[in-house]
Amino acid sequence: MKPGIYLEHKPVGATSFSLVQTLMNEVEAAGLTRKQLPVCHGGTLDPFAEGLLLLLAGPATHLMELLHAVPKTYEAEVVWGVETDNGDLLGQVTREGDATGLTPETLDAALAPFLGWTEQVPPATSAKKVGGEPAYKKAHRGEAVELPPSRVYLHEAHWLSHELPHRSRLSLTCRGGYYVRALARDLGRALGCGAHLARLHRTAIGPWKDPGPGGRVWLHGPELLPWCRSRVIAGDEVNDLKHGRTVPQGEVRPPEWRLPEGFPDPEAPVRALQRGRLVALLREQDGRLSTVTHLWSGL
Repeated sequence: MKPGIYLEHKPVGATSFSLVQTLMNEVEAAGLTRKQLPVCHGGTLDPFAEGLLLLLAGPATHLMELLHAVPKTYEAEVVWGVETDNGDLLGQVTREGDATGLTPETLDAALAPFLGWTEQVPPATSAKKVGGEPAYKKAHRGEAVELPPSRVYLHEAHWLSHELPHRSRLSLTCRGGYYVRALARDLGRALGCGAHLARLHRTAIGPWKDPGPGGRVWLHGPELLPWCRSRVIAGDEVNDLKHGRTVPQGEVRPPEWRLPEGFPDPEAPVRALQRGRLVALLREQDGRLSTVTHLWSGL
């Protein structure tokens, strides 16, 4: 087992943490402790959903916050005429409506207001914290949960196909923190008929694609955070950075992967690369570079 980011396919029915647990077990089977090689995921997927899950191992766990702001791409199946309490097919029906008047044109028009930055109320069964506890735990105990709206970003969305008045397939790209279940709920309410998700597949995060069932891809070195610029660091410069000193800006190379045109800039740091390993994340100031996050053991 090696530190880095692992691209995993989460199947329908599994929890995100179950994949983390599987990798933890592999770490222990390799003779390492969880302290020596900690593991976490880089953004949960609901049990009913499938697709790409990022597993972060070792110092890569410090990169989790940097994954939030990059594009996440999904394909979803929206069922019309029924709203559920959690926004998906596993929830309790809370509302039924008439979807017979839906047309591709009305669905295009309904989708348009949700593009860009909007305020979105997360589902009551989300992982958002309420009083230090995930909202879904309170909801599952039968407690009333009211979550404040969050500012979210939907970059692109278009309908792939329709089987009206029953269901439609949607492709979308959004920033982290976006709830596709909430989009289905809000579309159903805007159209007056109710809606929920029957299927959700996360196909990509940034440049990384879902490896498919049983697949696993290990990323390390320059493959990590390719939307960040990079600077090759010499040995003496690593020593300076380790001791809190700045180094000259030098030649900062452009990103190896570009964000979609118009996507909000995540204000990514500069990657410090030494001998093909990612050793630190840096910030620029007055023509110098200083350490934001150190990864001295290397990734």
